Amino acid sequence: MQNRKLKIGIVVGEVSGDTLGAKLIRSFREQGIDAEFEGIGGPQMIAEGFKSAYPMDVLSVMGIVEVLKDIKKLFAVRDGLVETWSKDPVDIFIGIDAPDFNLRLSKSLKQKNLPIKTVQYVSPSVWAWRQGRVHGIKASIDLVLCLFPFEKSFYHKFDVPAACVGHPLASQLPLKNPIIEAKQELNLNIEDKHIALLPGSRRGEIERLGPLVLDAANIIYQKYPEYIFLIPAINDARQQQIEALLKDYPSDFVAKIKLMENSDIESKIGRQVMNASNIVALASGTATLEAMLLHRPMVTFYKLNWLTYVVVKFLIKIPYYSLPNIIAGKKVIRELIQNDATAENLAAEIEKLMNVETAQIQSMQHITMHKQLLAGNSEDPVQAILNTLKSVKSTETVDDTGLGLN
Repeated sequence: MQNRKLKIGIVVGEVSGDTLGAKLIRSFREQGIDAEFEGIGGPQMIAEGFKSAYPMDVLSVMGIVEVLKDIKKLFAVRDGLVETWSKDPVDIFIGIDAPDFNLRLSKSLKQKNLPIKTVQYVSPSVWAWRQGRVHGIKASIDLVLCLFPFEKSFYHKFDVPAACVGHPLASQLPLKNPIIEAKQELNLNIEDKHIALLPGSRRGEIERLGPLVLDAANIIYQKYPEYIFLIPAINDARQQQIEALLKDYPSDFVAKIKLMENSDIESKIGRQVMNASNIVALASGTATLEAMLLHRPMVTFYKLNWLTYVVVKFLIKIPYYSLPNIIAGKKVIRELIQNDATAENLAAEIEKLMNVETAQIQSMQHITMHKQLLAGNSEDPVQAILNTLKSVKSTETVDDTGLGLN
């Protein structure tokens, strides 16, 4: 039989997943694995030769009530992928983050009895809430690629195959990170004091959280007019959305806001803005880990549809929402969630971080956690994936594929 390429399906739903996906594709190629990739990806993955059947934004929905509005569209996308891979199966499917969609897709593939191994890259927060999901994961996922050691330990309690591959940013971002160089990279005046405002990268997040951060910034501006506010826009749609919100604010305040446009395919503008800022105020999510690894003092916030929040509050099993606090096992950064997420509270927390000593204490805690993540043993995700594929192939079948999996 002629050698053939390994065929890999990948689905991502946001910028962070696109970044992980692109790095994974490059890693396959760097290790000499002849493979082709298809599914749902963003611009970074597409630049690596990935074939995306749907735009990545179709999955950029968060919350229980919010998802219901787009449920038919999401089902149609899932069913479309299942139909495609039923006719022409991939060897292995890798869902990167987006667990609500990807775990259901993996379950559908298993129910079809397709010869497709399934991997979930980035564990859902099953250790934090809805822990009963671990049984569904065990039934439909052949391997979980975890970013943190405590996640792998959790899965092993339930006999779920898991590998800790570490978070790529922990090794990518330096322990020494001067803010002056970061300001220069964005052509900012190094003498100015900047506050980063990150209401999120999704349309719904900016709708809910954009007014919150702008109202808080306006309060800060009235007391500290010397500060300049930086807001990243990852694409034209988000930029137009933020600009529309700014029309409701006084021109003198708007003049203190710099809307920072994304200028490269890797969508690093959010990270660059946080890195160049003296204080960061951001929506709770993966960006809190980036801010921690950049060692910038921060406050995080989030608001959901009230019904979604009631359900989440009932199901959550840990005392914290943000990754820095979860990793530390204690409150390192302030979390303003739901009713606490008011403009007045956010402005007050930002003001606390203007104190040099308070900011330095938090930054030192970030550096300590950064070092802990670097010290953790991690596995190569490509080899973990290949070992999972190898485990179900006979020696004869593996030799026929020419994939080098012996």
